[in-house]
Amino acid sequence: MNSTRRSRKRAAAIAGSGLAALVGTAVMASPASAHVPQWTYTCDSVHVHLQSYDAHAHNTVEVTADGKDLLPATAFKSDFADTLTLAAHSSPVALKLIVRASDDPTGAKGWSVEKTATAPVCQSGSPTPPPPSSSPTPPPSASSTPTPTPSASTSAPVAVPSPSSTSPGLAETGASSTTPVVAGIGAAVVLAGGALLVVGRRRRAGSR
Repeated sequence: MNSTRRSRKRAAAIAGSGLAALVGTAVMASPASAHVPQWTYTCDSVHVHLQSYDAHAHNTVEVTADGKDLLPATAFKSDFADTLTLAAHSSPVALKLIVRASDDPTGAKGWSVEKTATAPVCQSGSPTPPPPSSSPTPPPSASSTPTPTPSASTSAPVAVPSPSSTSPGLAETGASSTTPVVAGIGAAVVLAGGALLVVGRRRRAGSR
């Protein structure tokens, strides 16, 4: 009887030890398998999401863009999430994620990581319109005199052509400067004719 009881106690102790070891292994393995470092990126932002890290450990996360701090080394506990904005860029940007977990200092377990990526250039849907001119044309001042615009109804002066020296002479319609002389000669001829006529008649009368 005593040997049977002892055998049962030994079997129970062995079974209990095995169960405890199994439970302890599961507890230790669960947080190790839950460390999840994730990140995504676009042309203008980077999103970091770290899950289920050891809240009692000293964990840090850091993100760089072209070697410059986009997120300086920041301590976190079990979880971390943040969206970081990239500055406007005309060429691809080299990104780097650095996660340090104190329970995996060498990164052998995959909890401490260094990941790299390249953010592309954002493509614009349409060309940028040119900026408006900074020096608009000033309005005309009040002192300036506007240039008069010739009216369609305004008649231009008509040029009167001068008579050409080769053009034929026109008929005279008024008295010429020689008219009195001609008239005087004519009157003298008439008077002389009348006088001759009177003398002739007297001579005829005397001869009778």
